[in-house]
Amino acid sequence: MNERDLLIETTPFMPPAGILDGLATGDAERRPAPSAHSIAELVAHMAFWQEWFGRRAQGEGEPMPSHAAEGWPAVAPGSWTALRERFVSHLERLAALGADGGRAVAPPIEFPPLARYTVADALVHVAMHNAHHLGQVVLLRQQMDLWPPPSGSYTW
Repeated sequence: MNERDLLIETTPFMPPAGILDGLATGDAERRPAPSAHSIAELVAHMAFWQEWFGRRAQGEGEPMPSHAAEGWPAVAPGSWTALRERFVSHLERLAALGADGGRAVAPPIEFPPLARYTVADALVHVAMHNAHHLGQVVLLRQQMDLWPPPSGSYTW
């Protein structure tokens, strides 16, 4: 399995771009009851962490946020299209980091369970985190009767 298989052209579940395909701004930014987050909020959260891990994998010593709420940036009304594009395009930049997969993240991440991460570990972490939240996106789309996306869906 390579970085593209892990982050962009996933096979255990639909690729991220497909899961987000065809969502209108109003639908993406709506928080259906009793959901804790809208689809746009989930995507903003994923984008925040994949960008943070990407910077750390490239050697930027940005500290980890001290509170979970800092990883849930506010979504400006009407920003869905740009947010979706930012999230999807950043996956390509992350996949390109795979060439350095065996290199340690330096400086090490300050959170002890992640302190020994290599670039490959960081990419796997992002992919697993995204998979979790993309599953929530699928469920929200199903609840809003917006599934499958226009590009289709897996049927098994």
